[in-house]
Amino acid sequence: MSRLVAPLLDLLAVVVFALVGRRSHAHGITFSGVLETAAPFVCGTAAGYLVASLTLDASPRTWQFGTIVVVATVVVGMLFRRLAATGTAPSFIVVATIFLAATMLGWRLIANFLPN
Repeated sequence: MSRLVAPLLDLLAVVVFALVGRRSHAHGITFSGVLETAAPFVCGTAAGYLVASLTLDASPRTWQFGTIVVVATVVVGMLFRRLAATGTAPSFIVVATIFLAATMLGWRLIANFLPN
């Protein structure tokens, strides 16, 4: 697996999350709107890669690495949303955590069945 595939798949999960959220809340699908919604979580994903890379001796394709990325994505994303006063309702935190965990850990689960 190319070194860029893992972060690109995680970023894709964040963008899809932002797209689905904007559509389900009728906020409209515009480039700037999706970017605004995704940006806090993209920062969290980057933070997760940094923390996981510094603390683990594991491939980004492992569930351990993915778990750190998911937690950082949600925690940092929600902190930034809180600072920007854009909403961190408990139900949103639950939905975000479930969606991002399912997608970010889901592709890793599938990748484990594929040849390196």
